[in-house]
Amino acid sequence: MIPPGDACKKGIEIALRRELILALVLLPVLSLAMVTAQEAEEAPAGKLGDMGDGSRAHPVHRIPLIAENEDGERGEQVTLDADLVLPFSTKWTCGECHSYDIIKHGWHFNAIEPNAPAGRPGEPWVYFGQRLGIQMPLSYRDWPGTLKPADVGMTDFRFTQIFGRHMPGGGPGETKATDMDEIGRQYVSGLLEINCLACHNGHHGQDQGGVNGYAVQVSKQNYRWAAAASCEFAAVKGSAAAMSEAFDPFMPEGDDNEPHVIYDEGAFDADGHVLFDIVRESPNARCYYCHSDVFYTSEEGHDEKWTHEEDVHLKAGLTCVDCHRNGIDHDIVRGYPGEVADSNNPMVATTTCNSCHLPEGPDVPEAGRLGAPVPKHVGLPTVHFERMSCTACHSGPWPGEKTVWAKTSRAHRLGTPSVNKAPETLPHIVAPVFAEKDGKILPHKMIWPAYWATETEGEISPIAIDVAEKALEDVFKDLEMPETGDWPGITDAQVAQALTALKDVVDSNAVYVAGGSVYRLVDANNVSAEADHPAAEPYMWPIAHTVRPAAQSLGIRYCTDCHASDSPLFFASVTVDSPVASETPVVKEMVAFQEISPFYAWAFSASFVFRPFFKVVALGATAILGVVLLLYGLRALGAVAKVLAEDE
Repeated sequence: MIPPGDACKKGIEIALRRELILALVLLPVLSLAMVTAQEAEEAPAGKLGDMGDGSRAHPVHRIPLIAENEDGERGEQVTLDADLVLPFSTKWTCGECHSYDIIKHGWHFNAIEPNAPAGRPGEPWVYFGQRLGIQMPLSYRDWPGTLKPADVGMTDFRFTQIFGRHMPGGGPGETKATDMDEIGRQYVSGLLEINCLACHNGHHGQDQGGVNGYAVQVSKQNYRWAAAASCEFAAVKGSAAAMSEAFDPFMPEGDDNEPHVIYDEGAFDADGHVLFDIVRESPNARCYYCHSDVFYTSEEGHDEKWTHEEDVHLKAGLTCVDCHRNGIDHDIVRGYPGEVADSNNPMVATTTCNSCHLPEGPDVPEAGRLGAPVPKHVGLPTVHFERMSCTACHSGPWPGEKTVWAKTSRAHRLGTPSVNKAPETLPHIVAPVFAEKDGKILPHKMIWPAYWATETEGEISPIAIDVAEKALEDVFKDLEMPETGDWPGITDAQVAQALTALKDVVDSNAVYVAGGSVYRLVDANNVSAEADHPAAEPYMWPIAHTVRPAAQSLGIRYCTDCHASDSPLFFASVTVDSPVASETPVVKEMVAFQEISPFYAWAFSASFVFRPFFKVVALGATAILGVVLLLYGLRALGAVAKVLAEDE
């Protein structure tokens, strides 16, 4: 007989053994189930709007508006009779049918992702300070010549407040703040979600740059409200920037200064749904808000848009998105040669200049895609196609004796209130610059960087903007700022004073990068300048538009459009922009940016002066030679005839 205590112990041991065996059997099954569940969670399932059914008709978007809750998750449907009327969230409203987590990895939003391909260098974001004498090309992408925002002490939150006016949201706008001072501010402002309406709202009331539109809301830190403010049926009042960190946007006190949204009641139907005029293909005007250019010629009034022709493709009836295409992944085609190595978009290989106009040997004929004419280039030596891009002859402003000032939407806030319209307003971008990249000459826009930095063992690193502002406040406080927005003109002595002031707040030697040179302190009133320093090289990005037709391309009149002793392609004056005042403007010849000898360019171009004479001489000599050969041929024929006659 087993004692009761031992029987109990034996029963427990058997039960534990059974549970252990069961656990060992079920562990692989449970692990597999967990992995499957995790993969399903990480790979979002396709949604209703992620893939079309083949119809080219536009679906009607009569949908409910969904707000974000205080945890940043999906909230309740927006209703006009709610205690708190919230702005709708594009992430949750549009995300009902479209995979937001896929879209946010698209080209316009993925710059902050470390593994996103950088692609060909493009237009940077330009931070400038007129009084401080700085203009810095910034980019999150690994584009040589640009600075990372973090390198100049700029957080994502600050970057969004400065440049969000021309951002479609997402990217740095959705990064969670880590700075203690910004965490509270971000709770008040919310995140700047991807504004789907910025591209896909076909309604004429979409307001990106108006006095109460998207750009102004971003400047007020009304990130949570910005998308709603941009659409045609909502208005936003108040400012998150004016609120303290203690303000709770989900428990407002009713003050008119608090950010709040007012909806047009007539926009809601009986079910509380709203009709959006959503289009698949973004209208050209939507693209133009962020991608407009203006080039200032020396002729009065010739910078107005009505004095310039539009891109030949657009005038032919094409739209921007006919070439710059994308799917739900928003991996938009940029259209440069070699992009196929940087993108998974299947349209990349067929949307370059060559693929539309000069197709080569596919199984399916692609000549004349989208109505593109197939050029003949009769008489043009093939070396031109090896050494020049299509855009060198067909894109951008016609080159003149010197480069001109250029403005872009993103650099100069075009399309937003209170823009300085003077040609020389900062930042200073010069164009067109015909520079050689990867063995080919292309037209570029160019900016000369200017910033305060430190130098350690030959390495130059920019000083954080707020550090420079605080250290140099007294040095430049008496500078008179031109109303045109141009540089005030810093003297060498003021540069020396500024470097002296910075030396007291940085551990390394302070230097100033400007106008292609690096300025170093000699004494309290003098500096030395090292010209053509690598850290001071200009940043350039290619000009793709406006495309001119063949009849307006370089070389259409004669070879001397490019090959003359004073041809702009090689010998135009390129302005070397600098905040440091100089009695004599510094310029470089265009050929300095091309990998050829200036003498060779001049000698080769000069040869075209005599080429017409050489052609006359060659044709005359050929004619004389032909006559001589003909005479001797006739004499030979006569001799042969005589011999044959004698034989007979």
